[in-house]
Amino acid sequence: MASYPLPPAMFTRVATPFGTAPADPETREALALFATHVADRAVLLTDPNGVILFCNDGTELLFGGEPQLLIGCDIAGLMTDDARQARIERERAIKAATVRFETQCLHIARGAFDADVTITPIPGADGRLRAFGYSIVDIGDRKAAERRLAESEAHMRSVLATVPDAMVVIDDRGRIRSFSAAAERLFGYREAEVVGSNVDMLMPPDHRARHDAYIARYLKTGEQRIIGAGRIVVARRKDGSEFPVELSVGEANSDNGRIFTGFIRDLSDKQRAERRVRELQDELIHVGRLSAMGTMASTLAHELNQPLTAIAAYLEAARRLTDEAAGDSVRALEAMAAAGREAVRAGEIVRRLRSFVARGENERRVEPLVPLIEDASRLALTGARESGVRAFHRFDPAADHVFADRVQVQQVLVNLIRNAVEAMGDAEVADLTIATRREGEMIRISVIDTGAGLPSDQIARLFEAFATTKADGLGLGLSISRTIVEAHGGRIWAEVGAVSGSMFHFTLPAARSDGAS
Repeated sequence: MASYPLPPAMFTRVATPFGTAPADPETREALALFATHVADRAVLLTDPNGVILFCNDGTELLFGGEPQLLIGCDIAGLMTDDARQARIERERAIKAATVRFETQCLHIARGAFDADVTITPIPGADGRLRAFGYSIVDIGDRKAAERRLAESEAHMRSVLATVPDAMVVIDDRGRIRSFSAAAERLFGYREAEVVGSNVDMLMPPDHRARHDAYIARYLKTGEQRIIGAGRIVVARRKDGSEFPVELSVGEANSDNGRIFTGFIRDLSDKQRAERRVRELQDELIHVGRLSAMGTMASTLAHELNQPLTAIAAYLEAARRLTDEAAGDSVRALEAMAAAGREAVRAGEIVRRLRSFVARGENERRVEPLVPLIEDASRLALTGARESGVRAFHRFDPAADHVFADRVQVQQVLVNLIRNAVEAMGDAEVADLTIATRREGEMIRISVIDTGAGLPSDQIARLFEAFATTKADGLGLGLSISRTIVEAHGGRIWAEVGAVSGSMFHFTLPAARSDGAS
């Protein structure tokens, strides 16, 4: 390909506001060769009106036309901008010595491409403008990468703007680098208010020192306590209010060092909802106790009637003995003592009834298991022995204490025992066994009967709400029992009896008698 040397007059060494040009022929020739063979850009020379006087080999690569065909053409024809814009850029170059801008140029075959253009005015020996030098570089790849990056950033911003969790990005000094739209809504700050500040501004005062210490310890030791795992912490809004959040932190390395991204979820609504669910569960459990007592009301009335009738009889006998003779005072005192015992018995029945029905506050503590079971059995078996039910206990000595709410566990036992008694209503042998067994950190409690047994196709649904095998049952007793047991960290299930009848089991956390669970 032919080269086009620069006009020698242009290399006359003169001092101008634009610098100096080389005067010796060898330097001029070297410069011409350099300009001709620069392959990564187009180098062009135009007169003051933009008419092309010289093109290097790189021009053909960039524009697709042979350099000699471009000589005499207006350089504005190589660009998508009109001739007026090209003239404006040249005028700016005269005032600024050099001007650089981005535009689009035209390749003969491929069409428009992004270009970086530098224009330098070249004065003559008299200091007047002689020509313009153009350096044009194809920046299509760079612009495409910038567009992809901008699109990616726009997409990421749109995602972060709609993600419900707040996102905060910090550097390894704890300074906030990014603050999502959700974070703005959650904390009440605008991004401009927090970027560059320490992230501890989003924490309660007593947590701030610990956070800075954690970052310092992690950078020194690499010990992770939050990164990669979520945890519940307390955050602080702009107005000073504090609220619970779930924090998950990730780590990444960037060109500017290590960064940490925190995703923050407000737990205020969740905790309120959980609290309401617990309240509703408490209400349901209380209703379940009342329902159970409703089914036992007639039996309890009969049971209470016995000691009350005995009290009346003993007191009447004591009155008669007192009236007949002073010698019978000893027998009168014995009758009155017996009356007192029956009154205590009646009062004990009422006490157990009130304790079982009372709603009270849920409170789990270490409870001795045997007395708990015995009290529930006495209440649930009221009147059952008269129907021929025999009760047996098999207590494991190692299963001595549980960590539980006494009243709620007794409710489970009463439900299971009453169900067992009803299931044995027509059985020839009505034996009820309550057994305990230690199983690692849990204690299994079993209620076993010799009744009609359970249909195998109904076992899976027994603990669902409103599922019942009774003609007049509501199907809440076993459902409530499951709620209570699972709230204690245990499980409840049923099996067909080994010989006959059915077996119900549930587990509770074991505890030591010294109070440690």
